Amino acid sequence: MHGAPILAANPCQFLPPPSVSTAPAPLNAGPAGAGGRGGLYFPPAMIERPSPNFGPRPGDAVIDMLVVHYTGMVSAEEALARLGDPGSRVSAHYVIDEDGTTYRLVNEEERAWHAGEASWAGADNINDVSIGIELVNPGHDLGYRPFTQTQMDVFTDLATGVIGRHPIPPKRVLGHSDVAPGRKTDPGELFDWQGAAHAGIGFWPEVPGGTDDGEVLFAPGEKDPVIVEIQRQLAAFGYGVGSDGILDNPTREVVAAFQRHFRPEKVDGAIDRATLRRLEALTRLAA
Repeated sequence: MHGAPILAANPCQFLPPPSVSTAPAPLNAGPAGAGGRGGLYFPPAMIERPSPNFGPRPGDAVIDMLVVHYTGMVSAEEALARLGDPGSRVSAHYVIDEDGTTYRLVNEEERAWHAGEASWAGADNINDVSIGIELVNPGHDLGYRPFTQTQMDVFTDLATGVIGRHPIPPKRVLGHSDVAPGRKTDPGELFDWQGAAHAGIGFWPEVPGGTDDGEVLFAPGEKDPVIVEIQRQLAAFGYGVGSDGILDNPTREVVAAFQRHFRPEKVDGAIDRATLRRLEALTRLAA
C-alpha cells in the first residue's frame, strides 16, 4: 500500500457507489496450462468497490508483474476508505480481507497506484505493468500477524486467475518490499510464499538445512569479491543493488528484502550461509 502515482487522476471522474456483485462478472482466465483454469474464472465473494485512483496504462504496456502488499492499517474498512479516497492518491486492483471477502477496486486493464517509488530489473514503471493485490493485515507497525488460511486460499485462487490472464512469469511475482527495499516491508515474512509457489504462483528455492545456516559470512561495511558476486546474483534476479562488493546499508536492505521473501526465518540483512544457499538455489531456478 501507500504507493504514489506517476500519472495524475482525472478529478472529474465519478464512479458508482460500492456494490456487492451477486453474480460476479467472469474474468477470462486464459487457456488451461497457462496458469489459469481455462474458460472463465469467477472471483470468490467479489465486491465491487471502485476507486477513483487509477489512470490508463501506456499503450505499449504489457502486464507482466504481480505485486503483493499488506494494507498496514487497523481494519479492512479503514484501508478501503483510504484506497478509495481521491486525496490519498493510492489504490490497488484487489483487496482480500481476513475472512476471504475480496474487493475489486480497479479493473486490471487500468493502472492502479500501488507500488509508489519502486523498481525491478532496472525499470521503475512498476504501476504501468503490474497488478496489485492487497491483503488486509495491520502490518509491522500496528501488530503484524499471520495471514489467515482463508486469505491465502483466496489469494491463491485470485492470483492463479491473474497469472492466467497475463504473461506473468514466476520471477515477477513479487512483494512490495522486493520492488521497494528499505522503504517497504510488505507483505512481510509471514506471507506464505512457499505455499504460493507450490500452487504455481512465483518461485520458492528449496534447499536442505545445514548446521552452519546461521554462520554470518561478512560484517557490515566489509568489502569482499564474494559480495560482488552476491550483489550480481541479486541484481540478475531483479533487485536494485550495486556491485561494488561492499556490504553497505543499501545492500543490507536488499538482502533483508530477499530474506523476507525467500528466507523468512530470519530477516536481518546479514549474509549468512542459509541466505547464500537460498540465493544460489533461486539463481538456478530463474536461469
